[in-house]
Amino acid sequence: MQRDQLQSAISEIRAVYAELARRPLERNCQSLTECCRFQLTGRTPHLTKGEALVAAKGVRAAGRKELPASDDGACPMLKCETGRCLIYADRPFGCRTHFCDAAGGPYPRKFVLDLIRRLEVVDQQLGGVGPRKIEAAVTAALRELR
Repeated sequence: MQRDQLQSAISEIRAVYAELARRPLERNCQSLTECCRFQLTGRTPHLTKGEALVAAKGVRAAGRKELPASDDGACPMLKCETGRCLIYADRPFGCRTHFCDAAGGPYPRKFVLDLIRRLEVVDQQLGGVGPRKIEAAVTAALRELR
């Protein structure tokens, strides 16, 4: 992947995240981290290639070269000792629009469909294969960024 293509993709993903933040849907995240415990919820976020690259950049910015090990079914980006996300500013779309009832439930699909389509366009431009589970997607993106 060419450097300018990568930068363009990352800029577009961040623009999607910024647009989502401007939409007036009330959220009340209380940092319970239940949504980060995939084994507990039975739900794992799936990322497009662009989202995975942004998340991988966040992992790198946190001073890591690979994902931390997670054998308890929690997101590898969840710092269990603090209950904080390692890449909160770069967290994926699914984590921003999550299903947590305590925070207000999932975003209605009609509210974010245009943004999902933008993520899919970037995925296609990057030669992605559609959304992949967070751990596999970010691991692949970390390898690609080397």
